[in-house]
Amino acid sequence: MQLSALVFALALAAAQAAPGPMRARLSPLPTDLAMQETIAGVGAATATLAGTTLTVEGTYRGLKSAATSVRVFDSPRPGLRGPLVGEFASGGGTTGTFKGTVTLTREQAAAFAKGLLYVQVQSEKAPDGNLWGWLMAPKGRR
Repeated sequence: MQLSALVFALALAAAQAAPGPMRARLSPLPTDLAMQETIAGVGAATATLAGTTLTVEGTYRGLKSAATSVRVFDSPRPGLRGPLVGEFASGGGTTGTFKGTVTLTREQAAAFAKGLLYVQVQSEKAPDGNLWGWLMAPKGRR
């Protein structure tokens, strides 16, 4: 009986230590009417964590100017901006793909597990963010 409890505890700890893939739907977040002239598009991202290495990959389309980079941010709660965690190059163009890695601290890895990291695609006309999306566990896996 104790062996099964130990196996269960180890499995639970492993599941908590390495959350499964998180997903984000990327969409524009204009802050005023003037920004609607420069930001548009849609996309999706998937992120996985191995140790402290976060791998983020995704697609985007319909941008009004070429993508320049992808950034990952830590947020105090979904919907609020937070500090930059890391950045990598995008595929460029108004339609494309991206893939990159960011090294997280223990605190940032815990934030990832709680759905508090978000992805932001920058473009030439929107260097402060064209598409945004919070990395969340798929429905049914919270």
